[in-house]
Amino acid sequence: QVQLVESGGGLVQPGGSLRLSCATSGFTFSMHFMRWYRQAPGKERELVASIARTGGSTFYADSVKGRFAISRDNAKNTVYLQMNSLKPEDTAVYYCNAVHAMDYWGQGIQVTVSS
Repeated sequence: QVQLVESGGGLVQPGGSLRLSCATSGFTFSMHFMRWYRQAPGKERELVASIARTGGSTFYADSVKGRFAISRDNAKNTVYLQMNSLKPEDTAVYYCNAVHAMDYWGQGIQVTVSS
């Protein structure tokens, strides 16, 4: 059965850092593009970052460029999102997404940036 399990979220002060992890199982991880999305209260879900199957190509939303870094470890079937210089507007539920022939989602994890 397919599983995507996010971890590493929580409460952090502005300017702080968090590292999200998404551990996956039940599908061929290395064949899937991996993405991180987020959804803030009252807003639509937005794409934050994506990474190609081998990790050689990445994409970032303008709002996080230079502050966030996506990476993956195909040996561990895990994708990461390193988030630095966090701002209150980064507060959202963050979702891990795997894309290939099928589209898989994690359950989401809360990130709150507040003093």
